[in-house]
Amino acid sequence: MAKPKNLEVTLQQCKGDQNRLIKRFIKKFKKSGIMDELRDRRFHQKKSDKRRRKKNQRKRILKKEQQKRGVK
Repeated sequence: MAKPKNLEVTLQQCKGDQNRLIKRFIKKFKKSGIMDELRDRRFHQKKSDKRRRKKNQRKRILKKEQQKRGVK
C-alpha cells in the first residue's frame, strides 16, 4: 500500500486570493496522482495489463514533450 499523501496549500502562498488557492490545490492534486491511483484500484487488473497501460502512458508523455520542444 502506498504512503498517504498530504496536500497543503496556504492562503499566504496564494497572496490571499481564494481562486488561486483552489487552482493551486487542483494542480497539486493532479500532479500527485491520487485520482489515477484511485481509478487503478477500483477494479483488479492483471500485471500484464498494468505494464501495458504504463508503457502506453509513457509513450504519450514522451510524445507530448517532444511536440512541446518541436522535435519530431
